[in-house]
Amino acid sequence: MIIGSLPLPVETAEERRIRRYMTMEGPATCRVQVAEHPRLLKLKEMFKSKFGSIPKFYARAPGRVNIIGEHIDYCGYSVLPMAVEQDILIAVEPLKTHTLQLANTNPLYTDFNTSVNNIQIDKTKPQWHNYFLCGLKGIQEHFGLSNLTGMNCLVDGTIPPSSGLSSSSALVCCAGLVTLTVLGMNLSKVLAKYKSLQWDKVLRLEEVQANLGVSLEEMLLITEEALHPEPYSPEEICRCLEISLQELRTQILSPNTQDVCVFKLYQRAKHVYSEAARVLRFQQICDDAPDRAVQLLGELMDQSHVSCRDLYECSCPELDQLVDICRKFGAQGSRLTGAGWGGCTVSLVPADTLPSFLANVHAAYYQRSDWRLAPEKQSLFATKPGGGALVFLEA
Repeated sequence: MIIGSLPLPVETAEERRIRRYMTMEGPATCRVQVAEHPRLLKLKEMFKSKFGSIPKFYARAPGRVNIIGEHIDYCGYSVLPMAVEQDILIAVEPLKTHTLQLANTNPLYTDFNTSVNNIQIDKTKPQWHNYFLCGLKGIQEHFGLSNLTGMNCLVDGTIPPSSGLSSSSALVCCAGLVTLTVLGMNLSKVLAKYKSLQWDKVLRLEEVQANLGVSLEEMLLITEEALHPEPYSPEEICRCLEISLQELRTQILSPNTQDVCVFKLYQRAKHVYSEAARVLRFQQICDDAPDRAVQLLGELMDQSHVSCRDLYECSCPELDQLVDICRKFGAQGSRLTGAGWGGCTVSLVPADTLPSFLANVHAAYYQRSDWRLAPEKQSLFATKPGGGALVFLEA
């Protein structure tokens, strides 16, 4: 579970400096005194113990939490994620050989080595090093490289795994950043890459809105007008589109939905269009910063959870209970996020009530007599918005 603490503290000089680096062309770099950063210093010492040398640089990529905008990105709409302070940090030493050696500060993740020019990813075994290989191979394939430089890498992570905070994505991104930095390449080159509509040409709900040229609010009215709340059968969909059942299965349904017998079109469309509108409203409130900003943002998060629970049905009883507990003990807003179905919750909590909030939520949810979680499975913490991907060079 992730808790966002508001109001946010004033930006420090160091944070301003890092943010300034993040606006620069190419991989952002920042020179630091490693001795003044305990985590970097510890990683440097572990690297020296492991490889008998010192890192040339350190790469960082943050985890992230989606504050609002659930299950609408693949429908063509924007979401509003936030980088968190928890991250993946990799100490790196380029080599003159073609050998890639990976190690992890967590003893649960075993060492791995391979040739950088013969990367094989076993999709049947989701081992930790495969995520690093994906980032490296992505850069290799994008630029058509065939003679990569080897490297020693020591990985350290503070993102809770399998919690909907994108720990695996952070490792992939950090590996890509490591590869770009070793090769001296520019990151921007990677980033540079019912209404008489033709239904067979429309792939996403956003395209329906774009082709009609109407607002999200108008799309919600069209949804009410064109779709009924009762679930649709495959046969009814075929009658609406004037196609055969075979055409429905081969032209519209994906392989994993071939045998679905009930389609809640009204509920799913209503969630997507209302959630997309909430994202835009959330952004507008952040830009305008009215007096009741936190309250208004919290209300949007609450509405988002209700929509996810009732219309998109991507919540679960445990998450619903956790959201209720968070609201009970002072969250201005709380909603599910991450991991597709289920996941974690994100809450807006006033900074001055944070200690009591954390204690009360921990007691009410994690120490229930009917369902006790092992300590390692508990993940309750506060965060503020974190910085983006960054390369640290020792000053």
